[in-house]
Amino acid sequence: MKILIVDDERPARERLKRLLTPMPHCEVVGEARNGQEAVDLNNQHQPDLILMDIRMPGMDGLEAARLISRQHNPPAIIFTTAFSDHALEAFETHAMDYLLKPVKVDRLQAAIEASSRLNRLQIQEQIEVIDSQDARKHICARVRGNLVLIELTDIYYFQAEQKYVTVRHTSGEVLIEEPLKALEQEFAGSFYRIHRNALVRLDRIAGMKTSGGSHQVLFSGIDDALEVSRRHLPGVRKVLKSL
Repeated sequence: MKILIVDDERPARERLKRLLTPMPHCEVVGEARNGQEAVDLNNQHQPDLILMDIRMPGMDGLEAARLISRQHNPPAIIFTTAFSDHALEAFETHAMDYLLKPVKVDRLQAAIEASSRLNRLQIQEQIEVIDSQDARKHICARVRGNLVLIELTDIYYFQAEQKYVTVRHTSGEVLIEEPLKALEQEFAGSFYRIHRNALVRLDRIAGMKTSGGSHQVLFSGIDDALEVSRRHLPGVRKVLKSL
């Protein structure tokens, strides 16, 4: 079993490695210091199991687990933390188990044995769509074989075209394959539909212009302008008045 250890404290990572060393069929394939590194190393090593701390600088373990659980054939995740107040939220990310530090060897072994009885397909089948109250703080896209994370607050708009959705953000744009309708439901309150093919982030809107009978939404910081459909125009006008 290939295992990825994620913890911002080196002594904690070293202790887990010592506990894992005598366990048969367990191989530590990587170590990460935060959630961002965990996402990157998961893509690189494709571990069977991730031992994940929760409170870490930058992206925490819960956010990393949500992103990883959305990947194809995700690994099992076991949280290891000094705090018990995140237990419910941890299991809502579909974690296999939740171990309190200092982790006891018998408890760790039992959790690993339980996770090993599920293959990747079974783990993926257990993962359900995360409720809208667990909305992501990042969008994950694959660019030239690597995973790229875009903070939700850096996004100007989502625009659908055939099977792909363009994510326009402060550093450029990427393509994702998530349905626009699902994005609209998940990020309701932050994004608003202005056209059947476009969602815009409300706090990135600079205004609206009219030209030749058509209406376009303008953005702060970029020159892009997106068409507003006649169907959505009344709602967009109402939203703009409230901003």
